[in-house]
Amino acid sequence: MKEEGNMNEDFLKYQAQTTPHPLAMEISHAKGCYIYDAQGKAHLDFIAGVSACSLGHCHPRVIEAVKKQVDTYSHVMVYGEFIQEPALELTRILAELLPDPLETTYLVNSGTEAIDGAIKLARRATGRSEILYAERAYHGNTYGALSVMGFEERKTPFGPLLPDCHPIRFNMEDDIEQITDKTAAVILETIQGGAGFIMPKGDYLIKVKQRCESVGALLILDEIQPGFGRTGKLFGFQHYNVVPDILVMGKGMGGGMPIGAFTSSRAHMSLLKDNPKLGHITTFGGNAVIAAAALATLKEITETDLIDSTHRKEELIRSILNHSLINEIRGKGLMLAAMVNSPEIASEIILGCKDQGLILFWLLYEPCAIRITPPLTISEEEIRKGCAIITDVMDKVAEKYI
Repeated sequence: MKEEGNMNEDFLKYQAQTTPHPLAMEISHAKGCYIYDAQGKAHLDFIAGVSACSLGHCHPRVIEAVKKQVDTYSHVMVYGEFIQEPALELTRILAELLPDPLETTYLVNSGTEAIDGAIKLARRATGRSEILYAERAYHGNTYGALSVMGFEERKTPFGPLLPDCHPIRFNMEDDIEQITDKTAAVILETIQGGAGFIMPKGDYLIKVKQRCESVGALLILDEIQPGFGRTGKLFGFQHYNVVPDILVMGKGMGGGMPIGAFTSSRAHMSLLKDNPKLGHITTFGGNAVIAAAALATLKEITETDLIDSTHRKEELIRSILNHSLINEIRGKGLMLAAMVNSPEIASEIILGCKDQGLILFWLLYEPCAIRITPPLTISEEEIRKGCAIITDVMDKVAEKYI
């Protein structure tokens, strides 16, 4: 193994970076709710790979499924041509768990690809082009997803983007009137992630769906982050008495492996196979190894008490993190954000906790938020340990700001 200094230098030189100052922690291994650095220090993980590692790290059920599948076959053919049991079983069980008419699933490589597929399907199904999205929305970074991102500063350098995509304000019922007979679809995060874990108010989602139905538009709900048990239901929309026409998923779906999917009615999804054929095509979507990991993850989440225990764990976090620096804790289940008064305070807490062996993180658009999205498998003892570190660091930070 290279010396740490050389690894850091090579990391910055050879691997494309996303920010000027990456955390650059060299990883040795990870297990359960802990990540270990090259010096052997254990870091309690309170972000789960940004909500991706639903079952923590190296979960035995996922590892066993992956190893078994690797020994059998991995990639054999582009998506949709051969019958591969892990992918078929994953989509079959999803159909059993989801409400009508969500019965047919297209497996892809990531949440952002699933967003692009959902947009294509909505335009194909309605024969319309207009896509309405929410201000401060985040759906990914491919060109389709970027076109429905609600943050112009991040979009402008990469334009021109998809035409006929227009913003509305999340939770503002007056803007529902902008959904017309020219609209192909409205795409919303069930809970806005990058904006600060903003939840829909009252009957907002129901009213959006009713308006879509009245004008022949489709409702696309992005469950990439809220899905797979993170909010205390299998999917976040199940809290709000609404069913989308197209459901998009990813992140926690794969138990740490790269996957995404979009699900709709069989009639809608059939439109992608003809006129034109190959309406959406992907080489590695539905990969047997990845599908095996996702299937094991889904079974573990739905066959245990993980979803039910999420409510109890949320209450525990909220009860302990009662600190003068925290204005409120937004979100639901284990999709939580502690809100403080300034970006400086948020960063000091996040970096201070990292030094103390606890991994927290920022949100994309809301600089005053501290992300708390641990694995669903986190124990109450680990929650208490992590929250004690947060409280201790906050006490020190408060001496500077209060």
